[in-house]
Amino acid sequence: MEIERKYLVRELPSDLDGYPHVEIEQCYLCTSPTVRIRRMGDVYILTVKEKVISGKRKVESGKPEAIVNREEEFALSAEAYERLKAKCEGRPVLKTRYKIPLEGGLTAELDIFHDAHEGLRLVEVEFPDTAVSNTFTPPAWFGEDVSSDRRYRNSWLAFNE
Repeated sequence: MEIERKYLVRELPSDLDGYPHVEIEQCYLCTSPTVRIRRMGDVYILTVKEKVISGKRKVESGKPEAIVNREEEFALSAEAYERLKAKCEGRPVLKTRYKIPLEGGLTAELDIFHDAHEGLRLVEVEFPDTAVSNTFTPPAWFGEDVSSDRRYRNSWLAFNE
């Protein structure tokens, strides 16, 4: 299971280049369930995701509930990735992902988008369980929680500008 929250970014951390980062290209074969392929540097992955909890309700704190997905990943060769990429719909989503440690052993995955979505910056945090997600206080550099807003899903971005 994948339990996550997604936020807009109010401001970038000042020492951004000091964090590990990778260039990502991802494309979609299907959006219901989500079937995507992703190239991260020289790693190629096929992912199947299916939503378990949509994130549209509010929890006791007034925050939107976390999005919970059932997710399976499979390694691909570069050749298999290229063959599948030819069958993808929409446009590739291109971004640079930074991994930034947070308190409590959590990690912020900051995505800075390129190409058709230049200027978009999103940050996701994955949680070990919904209780941790529901009590999470985002750092000051995080912006609005857009976990339940479909316009910020990568699958939506592949088909919309």
